[in-house]
Amino acid sequence: MFEKFFKLKENGTDVKTEVIAGLTTFMTMAYILAVNPNILSVAGMDKQALLIATALAAFVGTVLMALLANYPFALAPGLGLNAYFAYTVCGTMGYHWTIALAAVFVEGIIFIILSVTSVREAIFNAIPMTLKSAVSVGIGLFVAFIGLQDAKLIVNSDSTLVTYQTFKGETFHSVGVGAILALVGVFITAILLIKNVKGGILIGIIATWVLGMICEACGIYVPDPAAGMYSTIPSSIVSFDFTPFKETFGAVFRADFHSIKLVDFIVVMFAFLFVDMFDTIGTLIGVSSKADMLDENGKLPRIKPALLSDAIATCVGAVFGTSTTTTFVESASGVTAGGRTGLTSIVTAVLFLLSIVFSPLFLTIPSFAIAPALIIVGFYMMGAVAKINFEDMSDAIPAFLCIVAMPLAYSISEGISVGVISWTLINLVTGKAKEKKISIVMYVLTVLFILKYILL
Repeated sequence: MFEKFFKLKENGTDVKTEVIAGLTTFMTMAYILAVNPNILSVAGMDKQALLIATALAAFVGTVLMALLANYPFALAPGLGLNAYFAYTVCGTMGYHWTIALAAVFVEGIIFIILSVTSVREAIFNAIPMTLKSAVSVGIGLFVAFIGLQDAKLIVNSDSTLVTYQTFKGETFHSVGVGAILALVGVFITAILLIKNVKGGILIGIIATWVLGMICEACGIYVPDPAAGMYSTIPSSIVSFDFTPFKETFGAVFRADFHSIKLVDFIVVMFAFLFVDMFDTIGTLIGVSSKADMLDENGKLPRIKPALLSDAIATCVGAVFGTSTTTTFVESASGVTAGGRTGLTSIVTAVLFLLSIVFSPLFLTIPSFAIAPALIIVGFYMMGAVAKINFEDMSDAIPAFLCIVAMPLAYSISEGISVGVISWTLINLVTGKAKEKKISIVMYVLTVLFILKYILL
């Protein structure tokens, strides 16, 4: 049945590989079950309701991606967009969270229209191969940077913005030990991958988690919630209390639009729309490039159903009561583990659904156990840099700017913005517009990106 529906042999994979890949993707994404409720609760929403909404939105979106597009990409409420939802729309601007949900819902409707009419597909195809390779590399650096931060190996610094962990002081038995365990996890994962052990990334996550539990039991690792270091030992395994979900489910339709001006609502909606569109496109480019899914023209087959899945998931997520649902860059971990079809996504989706019941167990996976997987995935995605022609400066410089902008601006969409603007303007000014066959879509995107920086 799996072979007939997902075409496993045609994609050079098997059930075992797809299941391991799905598990790996879920393990690297599971943090969103804790992070999303924590961020959105700032807007006055119930945490337990948010966890259920997050898991259900991820389940529906990922199943849609599997069934409509047969790709190993997973979806969930996106980081950055949830922060804008909670801290800007509901915080700085002072709007009720139901208004923010309404903006997300409308954004999803627009996305569905853009996906059906091939506008988003045209944007994806218009981006040159050089920038597509750069996006993959930039995402790799971004993911690795996130992993290093999650492990507390890279920390804030007043003088240099970021610096390395010092491994001494009062927080050694929490932050310090967690960072050391993350390094051990990278070492374990690297050895497993070099030895070609199937599921090496997943095994690395579990091994690091087990080491954390042993260290905690021995008193070497001491949880410190104030420092973001939590217990690695589950206090319970299951929870069947779903009643809080009624607070957020359908709340989007209870929004009081008399409390917001139409212009303000359009601005909020457009901000969600803009970031989501290019985060999704960037993720699809980066992950599909890593998996060699792009054709000789740099196009992704079945791009329309993939984008449509993402758009529908955004609307469904808003109805459940969470911020914009989008394709996750952590999908790269499953692709790295060998995932090539929608079966990978189905496994990930089912685990998200089960996480509603097993939330106490999944939420206990420490960030320092997930960090090694993100760091290794970053390494894998760096390989796309070899596809960039550094002899052609008009290609190489915009690609470089795109790459460095992602981790430094902490945004996939910003990296794409910088890459598109610099590639179009450099080739236009140097008289290479005809040679590079710059499409009208690239000109339009360049103007829109520039206007974004001026007006937003």
